[in-house]
Amino acid sequence: MIVTAQGVVLIDPGATYKGARMIHDAVRAITDQPIKLVINTGGQDHRWLGNDYFKKLGARVIANENAVTDQRARLSDELARLGGLVGKDAMEGTQPAYADETFAETKVIELGGKRIEIHHSGHAHTPGDSFVWLPEQKIVFSGDIVYVERMLNVGPQSAHRRWISAFEAMAAKAPEIVVPGHGRPTTLAQAKADTYDYLVFLRAAVQQFIEDGNGMEAIGRIDQSRFAYLANYDELKGRNAQRVYAELEWE
Repeated sequence: MIVTAQGVVLIDPGATYKGARMIHDAVRAITDQPIKLVINTGGQDHRWLGNDYFKKLGARVIANENAVTDQRARLSDELARLGGLVGKDAMEGTQPAYADETFAETKVIELGGKRIEIHHSGHAHTPGDSFVWLPEQKIVFSGDIVYVERMLNVGPQSAHRRWISAFEAMAAKAPEIVVPGHGRPTTLAQAKADTYDYLVFLRAAVQQFIEDGNGMEAIGRIDQSRFAYLANYDELKGRNAQRVYAELEWE
């Protein structure tokens, strides 16, 4: 979150109504300022399904236009998956609520003496991923453009080549602190090692694998052990390679 003299800007509202309420409790433990604005950094459940809670408190919600399209398109699947994960009781009260305002590429907000920039630099983990940049503080809230300490997920909604480009656009800001979509606040160097370097490596490795005449059934032969230090490595390495293979076949 970003605390200003005129209120709080919340980066992502959580995945459920009850989860949003817990986030609100955490905010109130830090400041009495009201939450004025909620920014959705993408289309996945945890980036927006808590919107309804905060809108009922009077907050406005802003998101990239592609994120809202993605949210609408995947709503049923996201609710079903989330319900199976957390259970009926945890889902109680959760209702979809979409952004009050959308933007295409960049949105600049001036609130309480702080300049807040929201940038959409292309389809990454999801079609509408955005990052939030505080130029004076040199802090970036990356959304799902950055994963640290755990392996990223190249999902069916991802576009790995454009994800690389989106990371480059974020990195060009030269942030001193990166608040990732997954993991603890970190440096740009660690963000690069855990996200960008993996995507670049996997793209090159799968491209070479295809050029060598190999089919997807043998994808497990690609050695990704350089990234075995990341959590979820065993679970995601094969799936990620398969999805990059499928994308490359269509390039």
